[in-house]
Amino acid sequence: MSEKEIKGNKKKIGIAVAVLCAVAVLFGVIYFVFAPKAGAGGKALVIEVVDDKQETVTYKVNTDAEYLRGAMEDAGIEFSGTESEFGLMVETVNGLYADYAEDNAYWAFYVGEEYCNYGVDNQPVEDGKTYRIVYTRTE
Repeated sequence: MSEKEIKGNKKKIGIAVAVLCAVAVLFGVIYFVFAPKAGAGGKALVIEVVDDKQETVTYKVNTDAEYLRGAMEDAGIEFSGTESEFGLMVETVNGLYADYAEDNAYWAFYVGEEYCNYGVDNQPVEDGKTYRIVYTRTE
């Protein structure tokens, strides 16, 4: 090989390396622009709290929680109650206490418009659903 051919090959190799680097940078930029974005949680849902005056506070939450209690915690809803072998019996939500013994009031839980079949510790949460916590008084 002549010196001229060696210089020509080096030049071709240099150009090939530069093109490969440019292509790698281009693919990197495309990936970062179009790659799925990390979310705060795998499920997006809505929790509505309806108080004794029928005023509603809506919480939109992204959560990885499996059950409603965890989603309520992730949403920042303040709640408390009595723990039992069946789970938490919610008595207070956002500072409003419901006392069935005193005034026939309790917190009712709904998935959409359907009454929940489980307590907050066992009610599964699903992506896209709306959960309602409603202050309820019986006559």
